[in-house]
Amino acid sequence: RKEFVDLYVNYMFNESVQKPFEDFKRGFSRGCPTKKWKMFLPGELQTVLEGHVNYDWHCLEKNVNYINYQKSDETIKNFWNVFHRLPEEKKKMFLAFLSGSDRIPATALEYFVFHIADPKVEDPDTYYPFSNTCSLILSLPR
Repeated sequence: RKEFVDLYVNYMFNESVQKPFEDFKRGFSRGCPTKKWKMFLPGELQTVLEGHVNYDWHCLEKNVNYINYQKSDETIKNFWNVFHRLPEEKKKMFLAFLSGSDRIPATALEYFVFHIADPKVEDPDTYYPFSNTCSLILSLPR
C-alpha cells in the first residue's frame, strides 16, 4: 500500500504536471529571464515580486507631496486623522485603491511617494475621492 500511495502521489504532484509546468516555465522565462534571479535569496525574490508587507504608515504620510494643498490644510489634517484610526486591513485597501496593490514596492516605503491633489471642482460635496494609480495621485475634494 505504501508503495502504491508513494507512486500515486509522485504521479499526481510531479509526473502529471511536468509537461504543462515546463511549457509555463518556458513562456514565463521568455518574459522574465530567471537567470538574473539567482542573485536573490528566496525571501528577497519574494519581496521583489510581491512587494513589502511591513508597513510604516507614518512614513507613508511623510512621503506625500501635496498639489493645491498644504500639509496644514484642514482637509489634509482630517484625512490623516481618519486614516491613522483605520484598522490595518482598511489601510491596505486604501493602498490598493491608490496604487493598484496592497503592498509597498520592493524599493521600500522610504521611496514610495504619492500625491494628494485638490481637483478644484466647483461643488466638492458632489465628488468622491478618486485615484490615478499609474501616477499615484489621490484626488481629494475639499
